Amino acid sequence: MNVPSHKPLSTDYLESVKKQFLYYKLLGEKTMAQVPDDALFWQYNPDSNSIALIVKHLWGNMLSRWTDFLTTDGEKEWRSRDAEFENDISTRAELLARWNAGWTCLLAAIDSLTDEDLQKEIFIRNMGHSVLEAINRQLAHYPYHVGQIVFIGKMICGEKWHSLSIPRGNSVDYNADKFAQPKRKEHFTDEFMR
Repeated sequence: MNVPSHKPLSTDYLESVKKQFLYYKLLGEKTMAQVPDDALFWQYNPDSNSIALIVKHLWGNMLSRWTDFLTTDGEKEWRSRDAEFENDISTRAELLARWNAGWTCLLAAIDSLTDEDLQKEIFIRNMGHSVLEAINRQLAHYPYHVGQIVFIGKMICGEKWHSLSIPRGNSVDYNADKFAQPKRKEHFTDEFMR
């Protein structure tokens, strides 16, 4: 009898995490692509963040958390978190360079992890986390901010906004299409990443 081989659960977890990070990266990019250059710096009021400030914060956090991920504290001495909320970005190209630098650092760290790494202990501000907990912490943090980027983008674009998910009024058709297909094993992000 042939028993199908299965990947270790930790391998599935790392693959799933990477797909989810890439999905949220894509949502941010699809939003920024719809927003005019000058509107990337728009703030609702002086106490709120622009898309550019959110990108700068994500960049700073990602570089700090994921550089030397297994060997140094996730809050690096060289990070200046408060400065992340002061805009010094002036162009879309600069903004996208920081966006990509942060995501590149994160994805390289995820790619370097092995199944055995998930239970290792790492520190963020001297607080111990398993690697798995640290990943989950950031998997909650980054989509929170990407959601803010999307919300700001929708406010800026108004009626010109192109939905990044199921457009209003299309749920019945969307579900009919999904249920017309056979049951299968597929990550929920696969259809968006093609």
